[in-house]
Amino acid sequence: MAEHKAIIHWAHSSGDFLKGTYSREHTWSFDGGATVAASPSPSVVREPYSKPANVDPEEAFVASIASCHMLTYLYVAGRAGFQITGYDDDAVGVMTKNERGVPWMSSVTLHPRIVYAGDKRPTAEDEQRLHHAAHEGCYIANSVKTEITVASPDTSR
Repeated sequence: MAEHKAIIHWAHSSGDFLKGTYSREHTWSFDGGATVAASPSPSVVREPYSKPANVDPEEAFVASIASCHMLTYLYVAGRAGFQITGYDDDAVGVMTKNERGVPWMSSVTLHPRIVYAGDKRPTAEDEQRLHHAAHEGCYIANSVKTEITVASPDTSR
């Protein structure tokens, strides 16, 4: 099918590596040319060894799921004849500990707000069906064991 690559770059710049007092700031670079400033979450590594303004892996995981769901929803909604002019999502991921006591992203809840246009507007049942189809077709959702749910959609009709 396809390969997707990311280049992760970190270099020791200051602090004592062996004592753990070094910056974990790093970059993610992608084949399209985008480079993203990254860091561990401050909930995992305290400041100043993390940088809250940078994207952390946990946020990126949640964004990846939400983005994939949105892109798939736009596709299935368009195929069903619904015109969408806006889609926003305040997705939330929750970290818990698994049966071995290891933290993991156990759930992600999507909170989509969708703006429709045109004469054909979805019913609540249509939206539920479209979100289910988007979940089933989302590559990322099909790649993880995290429970992914869609909160009751808040739509502007």
